[in-house]
Amino acid sequence: MIPVTLRSAVVYQECDSTKDRMRMSDPATASAKAEDYFVSSEEGSRHTIFPGVQIQTMAGRQIMLSLVTFEPDGVVLDHAHPHEQVGMLISGNLEFTIGGITRTIGPGDKWRIPGGVSHRVRAVNGPAVALDVFNPIREDYL
Repeated sequence: MIPVTLRSAVVYQECDSTKDRMRMSDPATASAKAEDYFVSSEEGSRHTIFPGVQIQTMAGRQIMLSLVTFEPDGVVLDHAHPHEQVGMLISGNLEFTIGGITRTIGPGDKWRIPGGVSHRVRAVNGPAVALDVFNPIREDYL
C-alpha cells in the first residue's frame, strides 16, 4: 500500500495487490463524497480463507475490518501473523485457541491477539459470524 498526500489535502491509497484506488478525503474538505465515508455491503474484498470459512474485508488507511462467516465445523488452522488482531463474535459459538489457551466463546465475547501469537478457531454447534480488526492492514486480504 502506497499512501500519497496531495496539496489538495486528499489522500489516495493504492493497493499493490489489486491496483485498486481508494479515495479518502480529509474530513475538513468540502469536496468529500459519500463513498469516502460509507461502504455498502456489496463492496469490499471476499475470500475463502479455509474450507468453510469466508471473509469480507474493507480497509481504511491503517486498519482493516473483516466479517468472517463460518460454516458448521469450519476451521481456521493454526497460524500466526505480524498483525495485531481484535475481534468479537456476532453469532454462533467458536472454539478458539490463542497461545495454547483454548476457550469456547459465544455471541458478544471478544478476543485480542498480539502479532506473532499462534491461534486457531473452529465453529462448534453450527455456523458462526465474527468481526475481526487488524492493524496494520493485511495485504493478503485485500
